Amino acid sequence: MASISDGPTAATAPRPVGVPRWAAPDDAAAVREKPPTPLWALAALAILSTAALAAACWVAGHLHADPPLQMAARFLHLVALVVGLGSVLAVDWFALLWMLGRRPLPDVLRTACTLQVPIWLGLSGLVVTGLFLRPDLASPLTLLKLGLVLAITLNGLYAHWLGQRLARCGNAPVPRALRIQSGTAALVSQLGWWGASLIGFLNSQS
Repeated sequence: MASISDGPTAATAPRPVGVPRWAAPDDAAAVREKPPTPLWALAALAILSTAALAAACWVAGHLHADPPLQMAARFLHLVALVVGLGSVLAVDWFALLWMLGRRPLPDVLRTACTLQVPIWLGLSGLVVTGLFLRPDLASPLTLLKLGLVLAITLNGLYAHWLGQRLARCGNAPVPRALRIQSGTAALVSQLGWWGASLIGFLNSQS
């Protein structure tokens, strides 16, 4: 596996001019020294995410948008899908290439770090715009879609934690168990995003 840096100069390279701090990859040495997010914090975020999705379902059941607002929400819903799914595809594609030995791990981590904001913005945008689309909460397909959205959210938190553990491997070989966990997280991500997208398309045709 390729090393994260080839020397002190590469490990401490400055952030490119014009790139905001949240969009630039972290310093490799700092990432290795930073402990992963505590499991209790991940559990708290998972509970908050579940509560937020439940609250969104309640609001959607009491919100009655007029046709122009629905049309605008449908367009923004599609934009959020393109942003979120496109970013996920890029990250998972790099992850697949790494698992096949075609890309070094630092490339995957840099891509995931750069695209995590668009992924979460896309997912949040789907939830918010979905409030105005009059979802049929009694439909099994809609409930399945909501379950997939929740799975995507929880899996995203788990993938973030896995990324922190991968970054801490440094120059050492990545344990087989961690590779399997990473592959499983990528598979769940793809199934969740594509499944929710397919159900959304079917609901729009009915």
